[in-house]
Amino acid sequence: MNRYHLFLVFMLLFMHGLFGQDTIMNLWPKSVPNQLDIGEKEVDTLENIRWIRYVQQPSIEVYLPSLPNNTGKAILLFPGGGYQGLAYNWEGVDFAKAFNAQGIAGIVVKYRLPNSKTIVKNRHEVPLQDAQRAIRLVRKMAPKWNLDPNKIVIMGFSAGGHLASTLSVHYDEKVYEKQDEADDLGARPNFMALIYPVITMDDKITHRGSREALLGDQGSDELMKRFSNELHVNADTPPTFLLHATDDEAVVVENSLRFYSSLKDHKVPVTMHIYPSGGHGFALGLNHTLLNGWLNRFFEWLASMD
Repeated sequence: MNRYHLFLVFMLLFMHGLFGQDTIMNLWPKSVPNQLDIGEKEVDTLENIRWIRYVQQPSIEVYLPSLPNNTGKAILLFPGGGYQGLAYNWEGVDFAKAFNAQGIAGIVVKYRLPNSKTIVKNRHEVPLQDAQRAIRLVRKMAPKWNLDPNKIVIMGFSAGGHLASTLSVHYDEKVYEKQDEADDLGARPNFMALIYPVITMDDKITHRGSREALLGDQGSDELMKRFSNELHVNADTPPTFLLHATDDEAVVVENSLRFYSSLKDHKVPVTMHIYPSGGHGFALGLNHTLLNGWLNRFFEWLASMD
């Protein structure tokens, strides 16, 4: 093996050690709630970005920083996809790796989607079930992973932002039966970041694709109110970072504005950045002149929360 090949092998090993996930854990140690095994297959494809559909085994994919750089913070990532798929690397793994460079654990949540045929009832419950379980599991594993259970952040994108905001206002709602001691732990996030999020089910400004996927074509008034998260903010809602582009035509900026107003009314600390352009789904925004530094604004905000 010549020096060039030795160098390549070294670099591959180095990059695997730097960026390889530390573990993938299934969320549910027993049976997955609200799910019946009928042979449906999970679909995992690469279409410029990695899309995962029909999630069968919800999990967390954990990226831990090196111990000397570890801040004790962890960020759970909820990728978007209209509650019909997950933009798994674009709004998940790529961010987890970026967080590691800041001494923060990045944890990608592969949550179930309500359009799966395996869901036996109450399909609107399954994303929240997985989100609650994910944060409880991270708190259970915090000592092993050298994390502070009181520095758990959630970050959601688009429909994943709706799920994150749902968790932030319904964290204490019982939506599944206890499976182990992790379920005795709290599901309230300490901090929250919502990136071009769906917030409301209101006809005037909702993202209809996300609403129909979650609630069905004829979602009841009760369900639409329950999942209009701006209506459920209270003084215990976690401090929040909001990011949106004014020219977002898929999930209009009024979603973030409405949530901001509700947080402000309840005296919840909130920071909002609204950019004039960027559209929807820009993720890290690296190719956009205005947006390519937004993640630094987030890190500054998170540091200010200490």
